[in-house]
Amino acid sequence: MSNNSHPVVVRRRKGHKHGHHGGSWKIAYADFMTAMMAFFLVMWLLETSTPQQRQQIAEYFKMPLKVAISHGDKASLSESPIPGGGDDFLRQDGEMLRETLQKLDRQRNLQNLQHAREKLESLIKSDPRLSNFQSNLLLSLTDQGLLVQIIDSQERPMFSVGSFTPEPYMRDILQALVPVLNDLPNRINLTGHTDSLPYSGGAVGYSNWELSADRANASRRTMAAAGLAQGKFLRVIGTADTMRQPGTEPDDPRNRRISILVLSREKEKAILSQDTVPPHRVAEALADVATIKKKGE
Repeated sequence: MSNNSHPVVVRRRKGHKHGHHGGSWKIAYADFMTAMMAFFLVMWLLETSTPQQRQQIAEYFKMPLKVAISHGDKASLSESPIPGGGDDFLRQDGEMLRETLQKLDRQRNLQNLQHAREKLESLIKSDPRLSNFQSNLLLSLTDQGLLVQIIDSQERPMFSVGSFTPEPYMRDILQALVPVLNDLPNRINLTGHTDSLPYSGGAVGYSNWELSADRANASRRTMAAAGLAQGKFLRVIGTADTMRQPGTEPDDPRNRRISILVLSREKEKAILSQDTVPPHRVAEALADVATIKKKGE
């Protein structure tokens, strides 16, 4: 063999097995399992949900914005649990009709109160029982209704000093108001007010609280005797000197007054709903009483 010859190197390739083609099949499998889990979850929800809940779910997928605008609990901005029909998802036709009727009712009520005010203003000028007391009678329309105030003056108190006995002209004023109030379907709040001058016994004895309430009830009895319709009064209260006339000092005689508020329908409903105890509160109170009795035994 020649020294210049080179050795022959034979390289053999070893066989390789096929690879796993990457991990894409794992992603596809995970997507499939997620979809199956979601499917079975939806089936379970449909099985356990009520027809009303299924309707809300269907409405969501029809128009997701509808539920979002209504804060996620229904497909309407209506406050009613059973919205009216219609294509407008913000305000259903039935609800719009209800709101329109309520608005018309408020307008009629306001017009009735305005007519009553005009009638009283005319009566104050023409009726001898009232014409001499025009400065003692204040009329105003408020958000709560028609307010009629019969106020004292230094020269002409409506009640004897420190007493709940109305003066004869105060009786005449109250009696003259009765026919106008009877013409209205609205109910009435009657409030007694005093000035800040205290009784000698202080708050623990007979005070302005009792005096204002007694004067309010004396006015109620006078109007009832004059023929005011039964059930007309909703509240008869006394507020002592807590509600002064604007721009007056606490001891100003003008703070001694009787206020007759002819209630608007909205204010009357608000008072009645506020004074009504919900049934579940009554049940809770009875349960608490029963528990206390058991502990005492």
